[in-house]
Order: sequence, then C-alpha cells, then structure tokens
Amino acid sequence: MPTYISLINFTQKGAEAIKDGPNRLAAAKERFRAAGAELKAFYLVTGQFDAVSIVEAPNDEVVAKLVMGTAALGFVRTQTCRAFTEDDYKKMAASL
Repeated sequence: MPTYISLINFTQKGAEAIKDGPNRLAAAKERFRAAGAELKAFYLVTGQFDAVSIVEAPNDEVVAKLVMGTAALGFVRTQTCRAFTEDDYKKMAASL
C-alpha cells in the first residue's frame, strides 16, 4: 500500500484539549482501520510542526477523505504528502 506522511499542527482547540489527545489518537487509528488504512506511526516532534504521522492507505482518495474528516474535528491541521520508498525512487530514477 502507498505510504503517506502528515505534518501536523495543533489548533487552538487542540492545544486546549491536549490531555484528551491520546484518546483522539486511538479513535483516529480506528477510523483509519475502518477505511482500510493504517496509522503506522505517530511522533510528537519539535520544530515547525507539533507531530508527524505515517499512514499506509490503499489510495489517495482514502487518504483525502481521512484528512478531511480529521480536519473537520478541528483539533489539528495537516499537510499530507505521498511518500515513495527508496526502491520506488531507484526505479523512477532509472527510467529517466
């Protein structure tokens, strides 16, 4: 399955409800599973973003729906991009 990386920032609402964040993360994992995707990893990070997640999903449409649903809750804002493996990179580069 394709891999997607989301760069996450807490909204004001999310920051104010940070103590419930672990419960929302567990609920997100279940929503992703129900959609045929898997939230493989979640990291709290320092710097420009508050967190990063790694997701595997069947396609871009599934990820887009999940991102929209997550945004609609109002606790985080994300920037999500498709990630390609090192092997994918090598194949693409070789075909140039």
